[in-house]
Amino acid sequence: MPAGGGHRNAIALYDFAHQQVDYCFIPDANFRTSALRSLGSFVNLFAIESFMDEMAEKLEVDALDFRLRHLSDSRAVAVLEKLAAVSGWHQQGEPDGVHGMGLGFGRYKNSAGYCAVAALIRVDQNVTVEKVWAVVDVGLVVNPDGLINQIEGGIVQSLSWTLKEQVKWDHDGITSRTWEDYPIIPFSEIPAIEVHVMHRPDCQSLGSGEVAAGPVPAAVANALFRAIGIRARHLPLTIERVTQLVWDAQ
Repeated sequence: MPAGGGHRNAIALYDFAHQQVDYCFIPDANFRTSALRSLGSFVNLFAIESFMDEMAEKLEVDALDFRLRHLSDSRAVAVLEKLAAVSGWHQQGEPDGVHGMGLGFGRYKNSAGYCAVAALIRVDQNVTVEKVWAVVDVGLVVNPDGLINQIEGGIVQSLSWTLKEQVKWDHDGITSRTWEDYPIIPFSEIPAIEVHVMHRPDCQSLGSGEVAAGPVPAAVANALFRAIGIRARHLPLTIERVTQLVWDAQ
């Protein structure tokens, strides 16, 4: 495939017999682009993990259990089972129209570290993420504190993309040129984050720098569906976008 990494994590890790990925590379875009942390993994896992929830909903089965049914990778299974335990996934109550919990999972590049994320959100005047749980497996861990910091930072950055960040433009060019036009998540909106590391001292060390980016948007979007029954297919999940989705669903 062409250089650029837009196809990263486009192939689902799940045991599906038939997968087809169409990759469209545009060498001459109207605006100059550059690399985003995790490259295509962020948007590709958002799409895959959102659709996994949609299929589970259609079949009326639990979203986490549905994933486990389609995974033969024992380390992937262990990460998801650990996430279920630490987040209380199977103890969550019925939707109340305000709160929701969702999950996202991925193995970065399908060859580096594993990461499963659960997000608890509240939907009122805004979409607020109250808590995030993450379970990671990167094999042998040399610096546990450094790994946890890396995952926490990746979650915060990905939450900012998921909830706020977007480049806007008009016929004259880019219009989002200040922090007012291009807001990022402030410290006051960073949720409680709980990171759990799978200890595998006998396994090869795997890359951890970008493993958290992809599962986060799916976890938040799936939590949104759990809370208010609205499926988001575009990011960021600003209150304006969510309000429009609610109106469109009526």
